Amino acid sequence: MHSFFVDPSQIQGTEIVITGSDVNHIKNVLRMKAGEELSVSNGVDQKEYRCGIEEFREDRILCKLRFVKEDGVELSSKIYLFQGLPKADKMELIIQKAVELGVYEVVPVAAKRSVVKLDAKKEGAKLARWQGIAEAAAKQSRRRVIPQIHSVMTMKEAAAYASGMDVGLIPYELAEGMGKTKELVSSLHGGQSVAVFIGPEGGFEESEIGLAREAGIEPVTMGRRILRTETAGLTMLSWIMYQLEN
Repeated sequence: MHSFFVDPSQIQGTEIVITGSDVNHIKNVLRMKAGEELSVSNGVDQKEYRCGIEEFREDRILCKLRFVKEDGVELSSKIYLFQGLPKADKMELIIQKAVELGVYEVVPVAAKRSVVKLDAKKEGAKLARWQGIAEAAAKQSRRRVIPQIHSVMTMKEAAAYASGMDVGLIPYELAEGMGKTKELVSSLHGGQSVAVFIGPEGGFEESEIGLAREAGIEPVTMGRRILRTETAGLTMLSWIMYQLEN
């Protein structure tokens, strides 16, 4: 079943209209025909609208609603991944997998040890590409919302943004005691907002950990091994997903 996102205004009763780049994808890449079924989400109400293709037009596809599914695909808590900017194209992989694991928003963080530095011109292009990757991953994993890729923040800005969230976790190589990590993760429950901070290559500096502590974000350990930045976040998100799915 192929999945697509539309604006809420494109769903009017039993009539659903698909526009934009998805029109070409459905017609010329997937080569779908009238009568075939597809899945549509509006990114707001977390419902899946199953519809059948009625008519192809030059710039739109007209569909007829068949039924609505409310199957609770989204996690019961909103997970925010604050990812220290990594080298090369690692951010693309991190965003793709984080979306598959249920993250609600990804916030790139320009940490002190981040090698990558984005100026305003580069940031705009990068954010557009990252948002496209998030949308593609949301379609593939049958999400009901497209996670937002936030503009780049400094660590100070990120800590302030996360300070109002219910739970904050920051894996830190000098933190000790897996018991505390297990306790914090196992205490998570539906309806919470959860901030997860992951450092770039080289991790966060001590002063940045201090900023996190001041904002109520708890340093935790992830075990005796040092994980790469692209591994650490996905591991933590997997633990959180397992807890919330149960």
